Amino acid sequence: MTQTARRIGRSLALVLPVVLVLSGTLAVTSVPWAGQRSDTQLLTASAENVSVRAKPRAPQDVLRERLLTEMKQKDPGAALTHLQRAVEDSPSLAQYCMSLARELGAAAVRHYGPTRAQSFSRPVCDTSFAGGVASAS
Repeated sequence: MTQTARRIGRSLALVLPVVLVLSGTLAVTSVPWAGQRSDTQLLTASAENVSVRAKPRAPQDVLRERLLTEMKQKDPGAALTHLQRAVEDSPSLAQYCMSLARELGAAAVRHYGPTRAQSFSRPVCDTSFAGGVASAS
């Protein structure tokens, strides 16, 4: 009797894993998400959740942000020097020089007040900084 039990146990040990694997495979393939959609539907569904990539910013916008940050951290004189060097290094920024200097002047008035802001004035971009200080005062 013990040998009969061993044979049954060995048979089950060999057959049971096969039965479990086959039944598990059949169960997974019968689930609706297991491939009843076409590949285009899967791609479309995943593409809907992708965030839109940010557009690259224009060089003058990057420079404007850097200049305003530098003005607040240091002073308007440092920002004006940086503006002048940026225009010398990249002549394509020259067309934005006056508006950038004017914005720096207006921001300097907001940050330092009109009298102190005017003390930083230099002839960068046809004295547009001074024009920005005057218009913001």
